[in-house]
Amino acid sequence: MNRHVLWEPPEYSYPMSGGFVPFVKSYVHPDPSTRPAMLVVPGGGYCFVAPSEGEPVARKFYDAGYNAFVLTYTVNPLSSCPLYMQPLKDISRAVRFIRKSAADFRVHAQKLAVCGFSAGGHLCASLCVHWQDVSDPDPSYHRYSNRPDAAILSYPVITAGEKAHRGSFVALLGENAAPEQLEYMSLEKQVDQNTPPCFLWQTAADDAVPVENSYLFAEACHAAHVEYAHHVFTRGGHGLSLADSAWLRGEHGEPYTTQQLVMLRDKAKAGDLAGVAPDAFDGFFAPPGEMDPSQREKLERACAVVRVWPQLAIAWLADQLAL
Repeated sequence: MNRHVLWEPPEYSYPMSGGFVPFVKSYVHPDPSTRPAMLVVPGGGYCFVAPSEGEPVARKFYDAGYNAFVLTYTVNPLSSCPLYMQPLKDISRAVRFIRKSAADFRVHAQKLAVCGFSAGGHLCASLCVHWQDVSDPDPSYHRYSNRPDAAILSYPVITAGEKAHRGSFVALLGENAAPEQLEYMSLEKQVDQNTPPCFLWQTAADDAVPVENSYLFAEACHAAHVEYAHHVFTRGGHGLSLADSAWLRGEHGEPYTTQQLVMLRDKAKAGDLAGVAPDAFDGFFAPPGEMDPSQREKLERACAVVRVWPQLAIAWLADQLAL
């Protein structure tokens, strides 16, 4: 596993970065075989990058034969400094970086999929519909395509309309986003024939991102004749990741995806962030509360069904990528 910084200092600037620069972690098989690539993009409402949707998911696809990567992209933890296009630039550069380095990573440059969760699903879907809008300032990267060959969208944030996850759009576009900005990032309105094939899954009982989000995108794919699969599970909430026994035990993998938060927290505690309280970031690091036994039993029952999603996605990808 290696860490690869995506931007050189002159290329990257975000006021609340705290010195953080977006990066990918690679999980590459040691043998010389050339394999498909999977770029995993965790969620977190564009306010943080969730560890539970990073390394464990990468290892699941690694075990399925992929060379896998996890993207730690720019976030807006206090919803104080809109991100605008920066996360989309981050994922675009990540896809180009993997393709540019395909020989080193031993991946098929034309068999590269992305897998995003919640706001990370919005980011992956944004690239799927807006890839032609994102140029790269470095000509050595720009000559590589940033269009994914397929996408897995897990309980994705999609719409900025009635069924929106408002917090994601506040972090991304600010409290007073212009109608045209919301339209652009309402992704069910942006699907066309150039959108890559998409696999969507969500639970009907999602209590954070309404299930209508995945329906809207699936319907848009259908209307545009884009190949897609859409699975809705009866029970379970939001943020289930792999929904496996390790996730239920709270084993969420390496927390490297929190690097920007850690750097900002440390600066806040040192008094180096003007106007930010020293404890402003503490809530992101608080341990989860105890779950009521009856709630845990319901969650375990739901996960027993939901945890099949990786097998469904891997089988679907095998067809789409002709593996």
